[in-house]
Amino acid sequence: MAKKYEVYKCEDCACIVMLMDAGSEDLLCCGKNMIHMPEQTADSSKEKHVPIIKKIDGGFEVKVGSIPHPMLENHWIQWIELVVDGQRMLRELGSSDEPKAYFSCSIENPKKVAAREYCNIHGLWRGE
Repeated sequence: MAKKYEVYKCEDCACIVMLMDAGSEDLLCCGKNMIHMPEQTADSSKEKHVPIIKKIDGGFEVKVGSIPHPMLENHWIQWIELVVDGQRMLRELGSSDEPKAYFSCSIENPKKVAAREYCNIHGLWRGE
């Protein structure tokens, strides 16, 4: 069964879906099953993808990679998501943006902070 907040992609049209509730594993697009995008957590290639979270005044900064990820017309970070104690925030990026996002957050001492980002070529990545 598909789980809440999992991400799926259509291999034909590149449509991306994040589930807002648990459901069937048969997610269809373009007449075919969508592909589950697992959260990757360890960089191994020259491009770095794991989100790096930094607490700043008034919120958080999330950068993609220990070395900034390329932001090209054919290879870029499409979005960055921050989850602070269950509160979800999302920023969409374009190929001309920097591979980072700022999130306002009034939670003073969060118990759990995590970030995910989606690279249009290399998929979904998670960092804590």
